[in-house]
Amino acid sequence: MPRNILPFGVALIFLLAAATWVALTASGGPTPHLVVFAVVAAAYMALNVGANDVANNMGPAVGAKALTMAAALALAASFDAAGALMAGSDVVDTVANELLLPGAGLTSVSLVLVMIASLFAAAVWINASTLVGAPVSTTHAIIGGIVGATIAAAGIGAVSWPVIGVIAISWTLSPLLGAAFAAGFHSAIRRVITRRADKVAAARIWVPVLVALMAGVFAMYLATKALSRFWQPGLAGMLLVGLVAAAVGWLVAMPWVRMQSLGMSNRKKHVATLFRPPLIVAAALLSFAHGANDVANALGPLAVIIRETQFLPGPGLSLPLWAPAIAAAGIALGIVLFGPRVIHTVGEQITKLNEIRAFCVASSAALTVLAASAFGLPVSSTHVAVGAVFGVGFVREFLAIRNMTGAAVPVRASLVDASMLNDRPEQALARERRNERRYLVRRLKLAQIGAAWVVTLPASALLAALFCRVLFALTT
Repeated sequence: MPRNILPFGVALIFLLAAATWVALTASGGPTPHLVVFAVVAAAYMALNVGANDVANNMGPAVGAKALTMAAALALAASFDAAGALMAGSDVVDTVANELLLPGAGLTSVSLVLVMIASLFAAAVWINASTLVGAPVSTTHAIIGGIVGATIAAAGIGAVSWPVIGVIAISWTLSPLLGAAFAAGFHSAIRRVITRRADKVAAARIWVPVLVALMAGVFAMYLATKALSRFWQPGLAGMLLVGLVAAAVGWLVAMPWVRMQSLGMSNRKKHVATLFRPPLIVAAALLSFAHGANDVANALGPLAVIIRETQFLPGPGLSLPLWAPAIAAAGIALGIVLFGPRVIHTVGEQITKLNEIRAFCVASSAALTVLAASAFGLPVSSTHVAVGAVFGVGFVREFLAIRNMTGAAVPVRASLVDASMLNDRPEQALARERRNERRYLVRRLKLAQIGAAWVVTLPASALLAALFCRVLFALTT
């Protein structure tokens, strides 16, 4: 079997296995066949959540050469699956309650068909985006799917449009916040470490401080986003958790940095290696938090379906243990089978990353989501992470241009072409400036990713409306 066909074969076997398992256990309710169909849709969605979203956490680490692709896939699959199983979001029907107006006129069967169409539509769109290497918001995709299917089933008045408006605002807010925090981190590290005459001495002081800051932010991030199912410490408790984690991070990092920096050359690329271990830890924690939160993109609609079909009679939206297990396995398989394409896009095709820049991206992603949660603002982890990569690239580009215009900087040999040899100095500088822009941030990728973000919700909505119409025609 050709290597490019093998991942699709493994994914198909996984979907068939999930369907077979549920078919053998589906005995409750009047419509168990819909549950089987829904589980296949949820498993397909989980595969695509893993395939596309893995780039948020592992793309910068791979781009910085802190992790090989194989190591990144293994780490992400393990921690994503652990997050989904151990701290998976409490899959109540918050999506349906927030997006659909009460009394929307949907019967139980209609609501089930809406959720199935939403899952398939979101998964198809994410699958297509992954194949072309475009990182998109899986949350926006499932929201678009629910909106489109609901309009097809019950009309435009059944959707809570103010909620959609808030989500649309987050399209702009998420990448801007991520870019701002990442640019701030990068500028700070440049000022206190990499631009100092004695970089090693500066790193011994500031790297432990930055690790402590990262540890505190991630502790609060996990307490807020990933462990809220088991523990809700409140503001004071969350701050205490952050302070304790920061203190532990500093105490661990201080002797390690001093030991690693003994005899280290006073060069930026050598000092950057001190950021490699905290970058790997950050990527693993982001993966755990992703599994804990975004597994609900597949399980949330499935929970509604199980309730409406009475597959598990009783109050609430309890799920059988196999449901999160299938979702966790789907996310892990999606990461391993289809993750590399989008990882390459985020880690290598936007801007050049090293350990320091990737550390800025990872830390700013957690800080952005934490800050947005504190103010009750919905943000996309994909938009935040990719925006942070662009933020690091653009701040570097700005500083490079400022340096060239503020002093006589020799033209980079790597960017010189034959036509520049006859240029006057000002012409050479202008050409160098244009080349430096293209070298630091790829504008084409910015346009492609931005277009994919804008199109995600309406494309998922249109697909879901089409699938919903087909399902209604087949079941009536």
